[in-house]
Amino acid sequence: MATSSPLPTARDHSGRHHHPHWWQRRWVRYGALSTLLALSGLVILALVRLQTGPEGFLVGIGLAVLPVPWLIAAFRWLDRVEPGPWRNLVFAFAWGACAAALIAIVANSFATHWIATAAADPDEADTLGATLIAPIVEESAKGAAVLLVFLFRRRDFTGIVDGVVIAGTTATGFAFTENILYLGTAFGEDRVTGAGAIVSVTAATFFVRVVMSPFAHPLFTVCTGIGFGLRALAAPGQRVRRVLFPVGGLLLAMSLHGLWNGSASFGQFGFLFVYAGFMVPAFGLLTWLAVWTRQNELRTVREELPTYVFAGWLGPAEPFVLGSMRARRVARDYARHHLGGRPAARAVARYEAYATSL
Repeated sequence: MATSSPLPTARDHSGRHHHPHWWQRRWVRYGALSTLLALSGLVILALVRLQTGPEGFLVGIGLAVLPVPWLIAAFRWLDRVEPGPWRNLVFAFAWGACAAALIAIVANSFATHWIATAAADPDEADTLGATLIAPIVEESAKGAAVLLVFLFRRRDFTGIVDGVVIAGTTATGFAFTENILYLGTAFGEDRVTGAGAIVSVTAATFFVRVVMSPFAHPLFTVCTGIGFGLRALAAPGQRVRRVLFPVGGLLLAMSLHGLWNGSASFGQFGFLFVYAGFMVPAFGLLTWLAVWTRQNELRTVREELPTYVFAGWLGPAEPFVLGSMRARRVARDYARHHLGGRPAARAVARYEAYATSL
């Protein structure tokens, strides 16, 4: 009996087979990416520990991790209609926490030092670095994760929600590492001054960065994600839009980031004015857009799947069940309690995802 290779190999015009080069193999790319992220993580952890000290490092991790589960859960909730694979989220978080954070801390340090040597006033150098250099460097570094997922996991990146989820997860990882640095440094200052637990730099930093504005970095980078999401929805012939959407989203992310960083230099109430007048409304607007897009996806499921009912692929009631998150949850619960436990519920969840992808 003749056998054939399960995967076709390329032929040239002479009929000879060509195998992909070693750098084109998937395991090579995955291995290189994993090594890059692991090395970046080790270096950034060493740098942060060096700046905060051992105790500050541990305190920073303990406090910085608190908002992470809530933010990840929120982005996963948005992605429940057609959930993407976990490996994309793991990559996005790792890129933000390791690679993007390392790029930012190194580039910002060099840029701030260069500005300080050129400027007469050190305070002016710090302000320029925070409002001009940091937004460009950090949003470009975080946006690189969105670009990589868009280019290499294109089938998982089909619209605005996918862009929001990848961008938000990347920014959550970045903020996690940055918060370790800020909180650990604040703890070290309190150890030197002998400040109490309540009235301390650590408590103030925690309140501003974790309580008041845990959404700040995700808010900025989500603009980039929306830009790439609109790019994914644009028709092939809309070349100008396919370029302008991602670039415009990145520029908006940089602008919001610069406004946020510069708020401290806008006077006594500058921070509160920017927070209440710009950041909270922008957060509300983007949250509404993300939820509306999610509901629009469910409506699309209800409207498009009846075609597969007529073809005999689905039952008459299935489009309505798949177009309701509550009905989906009921179906999974029924499978778990009456048909075979968690394996049955996971099978139903996979079916829901496959049917939605139609």
